Amino acid sequence: MNHIPDKIIRVLVVDDSAYIRKVLKQILDKSPFIEVVGTAINGLDALEKVALLDPDVITLDLIMPEMDGVTFLKELMKQRPKPVVVTSIASENGALALSAMEAGALEFIQKPTALATEKVFEISAELIEKVKSAAQARFIPSESVQPEETTVLMPSLDPRNLAFDVIVIGVSTGGPQTLKSIIPFLPANFPIPVCIVLHMPEGYTGLYAQKLNEISAVEVVEAQEGMPLVPGRVILGKAGQHFALSGSPIKGCYVTFPSEPLQSLHKPSANLLFKSAAEIYGPRVLGLVLTGMGNDGQEGAAWIKAKGGKIFTQDEKSCVVYGMPRSIVEAGLSDKVVPLNQIVNTLFKALVL
Repeated sequence: MNHIPDKIIRVLVVDDSAYIRKVLKQILDKSPFIEVVGTAINGLDALEKVALLDPDVITLDLIMPEMDGVTFLKELMKQRPKPVVVTSIASENGALALSAMEAGALEFIQKPTALATEKVFEISAELIEKVKSAAQARFIPSESVQPEETTVLMPSLDPRNLAFDVIVIGVSTGGPQTLKSIIPFLPANFPIPVCIVLHMPEGYTGLYAQKLNEISAVEVVEAQEGMPLVPGRVILGKAGQHFALSGSPIKGCYVTFPSEPLQSLHKPSANLLFKSAAEIYGPRVLGLVLTGMGNDGQEGAAWIKAKGGKIFTQDEKSCVVYGMPRSIVEAGLSDKVVPLNQIVNTLFKALVL
């Protein structure tokens, strides 16, 4: 979904390669909505340039001398929080990219490994769109993302008297941090499965699921073909693969990786997951649309509603980017708008018939 900014976005490009700094500047300057106001050669240089230039968005390499990208991010978020788009060759070190996300980076773009070639220009459209997306972001105070003390005790829930059989979640920009305010607060005996589409670069969802699993009582896994849905299991869609559900509530449901639709802005797509859940579970689906750019999930939410299910959306104030939830609300599909720190409690209450 294209977004036209209401002002010129001022960008600082941070990279230790002179060639990459030049190429990224050329790419970004092609957009009439973006102006590169400066460049920096490492994290230390970048901190000085941020103080001097006050950019709207920063593009950031991770592997740099003197001060690397993750260290810079941690300092930046303490001193002067800014939207950051990571541009790095981090495929060999996915943990580094996830550390950057955890430190506050909003978007991640994989740079081609053959740097000194024209291949770098292949990321042009993605880079411009993600810079425009990041420019819309807001920074959420940490106290507003910690869930409120739960008032519904999960052990008291009888699995035979639940309002829903599955929860499906769609989330994009700001998703890695947002999910950490929800999934780790679900108890191990959470009585139904949860399926999530998180827009993330290929190669990172498995590691992210592993990291989330380490801090959660529920089981968090990356989706695999044929994987069964079971209570207390959170399944994260695999980046680069469509994610849908198949089977039946009686015989059991499982994960499938459909090849269609071939032309899709997102793989996986929240629309596809939501639609497949609605077709199997009917009115017993609870959809949750969280922070993110664009409108993925809107069409799928309409399917859930048409089958009698419910849709909750994250409120604007607690979203990093209020694109996906806004599209649901404006289409009249949201049954409840919920602040991030109340989502866990709201889910608990919604499960009770």
